[in-house]
Amino acid sequence: MATAAEVLQDLETLGDDGYRQRMAGFAITYEKAFGVSVGQLRALAKRLGRDHALAQALWDTRWYEARLLAGMVDDPRQVTPDQMDAWRAEFDSWAVTDTLCFDLFDRTPHALAKIDEWVTLDGEFDKRAGFVLLACVALHRKELSDAPFLERLPLIETGSTDPRNFVKKGVNWALRAIGSRKSPVLRAAALDCAARLAAMSDPTARWNGKDALRQLGKKARVG
Repeated sequence: MATAAEVLQDLETLGDDGYRQRMAGFAITYEKAFGVSVGQLRALAKRLGRDHALAQALWDTRWYEARLLAGMVDDPRQVTPDQMDAWRAEFDSWAVTDTLCFDLFDRTPHALAKIDEWVTLDGEFDKRAGFVLLACVALHRKELSDAPFLERLPLIETGSTDPRNFVKKGVNWALRAIGSRKSPVLRAAALDCAARLAAMSDPTARWNGKDALRQLGKKARVG
């Protein structure tokens, strides 16, 4: 079993200062960052395997790449609601938010309950986490019925007027992900929701609706 100190040494070896500087162009700025690409992190995570204790130790280091890696190596079966809340409270970029939701939180049995809680929070990354988690559940949880997603479309409508960039894009992603599931019912419901938003006077809601209609329309033509 690897230790967090050993993993940090690996990350330091992989680090590229030029890559770290380029991260700023994607609104990812951390003092504690090595400059390791996501592809390299995924390769390292595959070698490490699932390790709940290591994930917590990596998270506690507060290094950017270590936190991404924590989401890749943690065991979703061992993740508790308290852990999800504690980690979410420290989200400070879209990259950490999205990676934790995409690689870990959406696979836990607590995901749906956390969506409902997090979309009501005030912080930009807290709220984004709720909508990104909804998007990731829609993308990955193929075993779920239509009901959980139909029940949460009103959350998207409520959140659609938040003009903050990272919330807005999270809302949009959630709507498009629901509409992209292999369900005619969900597709129709998502398109109806998008049409309602596109017709609203609020500019953020209108953008969300029009963009979702355009993206879902492209998917239909490709399909």
